[in-house]
Amino acid sequence: MVKEITIHKYPIKENNLYAILDIETTGGKFNEEGITEIAIYKFDGHTTIDQFISLVNPEKPIQEFVVKLTGISNKMLKNAPKFYEIAKRIIEITSDCILVAHNSSFDYRILCTEFDRLGYRFNRNTLCTVELSQKLIINQPSYSLGKLIKSLGIPMSDRHRASGDALATVQLFKLLLEKDLNKTIIQSSIKYFDRRGQKEKLKNLIDETPAIQGVFYIHNINGKVIYLGKGKNIKREVNKLFLKGTKRALKIQERVEKISFDKTGNDLFTSLKYNLQLDVLSPKFNSKEQQKLITKDFNNDDFIIIEKGRTIDENAIILVEDNEVYGYGFTNLNYQENKIDILKSILTPIDNKIKTKNIIKNYLHKNKIHKIIRL
Repeated sequence: MVKEITIHKYPIKENNLYAILDIETTGGKFNEEGITEIAIYKFDGHTTIDQFISLVNPEKPIQEFVVKLTGISNKMLKNAPKFYEIAKRIIEITSDCILVAHNSSFDYRILCTEFDRLGYRFNRNTLCTVELSQKLIINQPSYSLGKLIKSLGIPMSDRHRASGDALATVQLFKLLLEKDLNKTIIQSSIKYFDRRGQKEKLKNLIDETPAIQGVFYIHNINGKVIYLGKGKNIKREVNKLFLKGTKRALKIQERVEKISFDKTGNDLFTSLKYNLQLDVLSPKFNSKEQQKLITKDFNNDDFIIIEKGRTIDENAIILVEDNEVYGYGFTNLNYQENKIDILKSILTPIDNKIKTKNIIKNYLHKNKIHKIIRL
């Protein structure tokens, strides 16, 4: 049985100020983009109380496809202010505000990169209207700004220009505030620059993960499995994953919304379940593992492998028939194990028989089996 773990709610905080923004860039290599236009609307939860809109001279050429998309050309930016000339204004208008953007990780990264070049650490808490829309406006065919705004009937002008996109995001954010009836979803979705919200979320997930042997699944906001892990103690494995500072681990920590798990009871079933699920799910953040497949047959054509189950009164069973792995599962009655027809109805059939045979043969070679019954 797959059990689910969900995160705790965060306390409500009123009277937030928001800096709703959109940035257009030159395009190009990651972290080498330059800003070509920026629009920021300071929003108190009801009305816009300040705004800043400006073209920006990025001091580098704009990618041709970006020129076609935005209509902003290198010639237009020749006399525009450089970033250092508007940096103070950006700091002032966003001070004490939560940055809000459609795909806020992009806009925030771009701003932080520009300020880093000036030797200034720009720290702001952020909210993403893509993520909020996925929580509060469900079952939309697309959450891109243009398509989402159109489906909601929100008027929009100057698409792919900073001011037009930022104004549309203001209207979208107003709607999201109204839909957050309990005033908890938006507050719990804030990404703090010191990661305290994320740290609390990860701690809650770790606390609720059991210290059992098995396989665990990391789900994103849409429920999709983005990482698959295993271990004798999955609580310890999850904790290790959430403490890592690698790029992959940080992405997993940022995206995790829920953890589910399968209890396996023994090393063989843990390895079997893990490898079979990798094939089925292909999680985004699992590295592709290459295994050398063994084509040799088992020593016997028909037999049952019995290992310890998930509880004291349960057995873990693998049936091999005609030198092929038929299936695997759990039983708690000798009667089930002695009647092949009944046993087959209980077991989960195996699709990837070559890979499964490889896993079992490797295990039999290296480990002592609890019991084997030759048929």
